[in-house]
Amino acid sequence: MKKLLPYLKPYWFVALISPLMMIGEVLGDLCLPYLMSYIVNFGVDGYSPTDPEHGSALAEKLIKLFLGTDATRMEIIILFGILMLCVTLVGGFFGTFCAYTAAKASQGFGNDLRRDAYSRVMSLSVEQTDKFTTGSLVTRMTNDITVLVEFVEHMLRMVVRSPMFFIGGTIMLLTLNVNFGIVLLCTLPIQLFAMVFIIRRAVPLFSEVQRKLDRINSVARENISGARVIKAYVREDYECDRFEIANSDMRGVNLKVALLLAFINPILIISLAFATVAIIYIGGLQAQIESAGMTTASLMAAITYVTQVVNSLMMLTMIFQTISRAGASSKRIVEVLESKPVIKGGKETEGVHSDYAIEFRGVDFKYPNTVGKNVLSDISLKVKKGETLAVIGATGSGKSSLISLIPRYYDAAAGKVYINGREISEYSLPALRKKIGYVMQKSELFSDTIANNIKWGKDDATAEEIRAAASIAQADTFVSEFTDGYDTFIAEKGASLSGGQKQRLSIARALVRKPEILILDDATSALDLATEAKLQAALRETLADTTVIMIAQRIASVRHADRIAVIESDGRILHCAPHEELLKISETYRDICASQRQNLEGGAN
Repeated sequence: MKKLLPYLKPYWFVALISPLMMIGEVLGDLCLPYLMSYIVNFGVDGYSPTDPEHGSALAEKLIKLFLGTDATRMEIIILFGILMLCVTLVGGFFGTFCAYTAAKASQGFGNDLRRDAYSRVMSLSVEQTDKFTTGSLVTRMTNDITVLVEFVEHMLRMVVRSPMFFIGGTIMLLTLNVNFGIVLLCTLPIQLFAMVFIIRRAVPLFSEVQRKLDRINSVARENISGARVIKAYVREDYECDRFEIANSDMRGVNLKVALLLAFINPILIISLAFATVAIIYIGGLQAQIESAGMTTASLMAAITYVTQVVNSLMMLTMIFQTISRAGASSKRIVEVLESKPVIKGGKETEGVHSDYAIEFRGVDFKYPNTVGKNVLSDISLKVKKGETLAVIGATGSGKSSLISLIPRYYDAAAGKVYINGREISEYSLPALRKKIGYVMQKSELFSDTIANNIKWGKDDATAEEIRAAASIAQADTFVSEFTDGYDTFIAEKGASLSGGQKQRLSIARALVRKPEILILDDATSALDLATEAKLQAALRETLADTTVIMIAQRIASVRHADRIAVIESDGRILHCAPHEELLKISETYRDICASQRQNLEGGAN
């Protein structure tokens, strides 16, 4: 928790006011039993404030101040009743202001913490987010931070209230009768032992609860995002069973925690009952002794103070629970905040003079924390500015892995990658990635309008630029058919669009940026050949100065590229040449062409 305290620093003033206000509320609550005893002693029982055994100097001064020396019993009852009401109102004001300032400080703390945690997640590399898992990151930024916000609010309110009730109630109790303090001392060890024993056993379970919640979020997210696949394969029952297992696991751990904590309140209530009986018994014995000064009002006040002391212990139990939960959650949040991005950018924003837009020099690559052979081996490749390079190879040969090195989603295990003559590690990450328009295999669209989805590529794009990019991507035709056109709202993940429509909008998003380098990672797989041909022609016409890296499975998609790089099954590039030349020199390329020709002939037959 110490590492998160700086997030409370901007709100130190309201955080300081909150416990001060709580002091005022607690003092008011501690005064009420005494004022009640004055009503019973001097208003109901009729004792004189100057009585040596039952009188009170403070009560005498208050009565003389407000009522004079000849006050009646009813006037005394009314006076102290009004004083109790005033003390309650003042205490209520302090309590309300305390709640407001505590909420203001805790919500500000949570807002800043959530913002920084989210920013850190956005700065992490792909391998780090994969390590945390999406479900866990969602839990950490929602449930865990909510637990910490509740902790801060409870601490600002209860950290003063509980000790003050305990200490103040004990002092007030001792002023009534020393023997009452002995009763309290006899019950306290039992209460404290029970609290410490139970809380120590419950603390490890709080971390387990959060891990089980991670699992529930992961399963729920997978099932909701993959709802169509689940329905297509009629796997609803299986997925419901999988969720039930995760849900039952969490229920089991929560029940263990609840069972442990369930013992605390009964123990405290039983000890309160015994303490109350003991006080009444002692008070009864004292009342039989005329010189002891024990009255009904003193007994009532003593019982109230004992109740306040025991309630303060209950509040202390709640604080310990909150601290324990917050301790588990804070470790998970700190783990995110202290995760340093594996991939860090440099300071450069522009390249140096070079004829090549992209260059790979002896690049080897394997995914982090994996064993076995490299995905890519000894890749040396140069791509001229304005050139269209296609990359083709068998499934799993490393095509997508190759282009993921260009925007530095991953770093090469060996060798170096250059953009415009400068090593990519020297570029700042924003500057590097702004040079690139990336269209991925899986089209990711967001719950927003079509126009705003395209503007992700360039946030200040005009309506004309959006339409021009959509026209090149062959998307303007179908967008114009929508009632709201480019203002049409897209469902989450583009669920309301077909696969080909999503791909064309993703291409438009990349084109509106007017990037120096355009990467198409199998971005036309859902398009028919006629639409793809129009798209290829539009790209060649409008992107003459743009370097294009294209991955595709179909020979028809890549045959018109300036050059085609063929990735072998061992992750090497042995041949990189135009289509006609590859047919002569690359056996792998000939095999791919032959297999696709056979598939077409088989389909025709």
